[in-house]
Amino acid sequence: MDKVEIFTDGACKGNPGTGGWGAWLVAGEAQKEMFGGELNTTNNRMELTAVIESLKALKRPCEVVLHTDSQYVQKGISEWIHGWKRKGWVTSTKEPVKNADLWQALDQIQATHKVDWRWVRGHNGHPGNEKADQLANMGVESVRRK
Repeated sequence: MDKVEIFTDGACKGNPGTGGWGAWLVAGEAQKEMFGGELNTTNNRMELTAVIESLKALKRPCEVVLHTDSQYVQKGISEWIHGWKRKGWVTSTKEPVKNADLWQALDQIQATHKVDWRWVRGHNGHPGNEKADQLANMGVESVRRK
């Protein structure tokens, strides 16, 4: 299996508001930068989209170390998702899981790979996180220019 390190981030100007996502993929000497955005979205949706789009970009199953500064993403995929699936995508308070469409997409795409989910403190000088943040903001700007 190929080994890939991925750094992801989401950004939103207003919440909800104009959002962007960014991902930096590193596999040995090869690197790929990705970004995009949406109008009228939330930061959590952009955090999830960054992860989904980065995993979709992988052409074959890989060993992935995925860095996110979103505890929502890291805990959601590592801990909470098991209960959501068991309960039919409702929370312990019987409310529908927010962003269930994205959680389901992430659950499906991540199953193709062996993913090590790592949380990093955001805006703390971590080079990969800073790069992903820069890309996410480029995603916001790409939507604003349309």
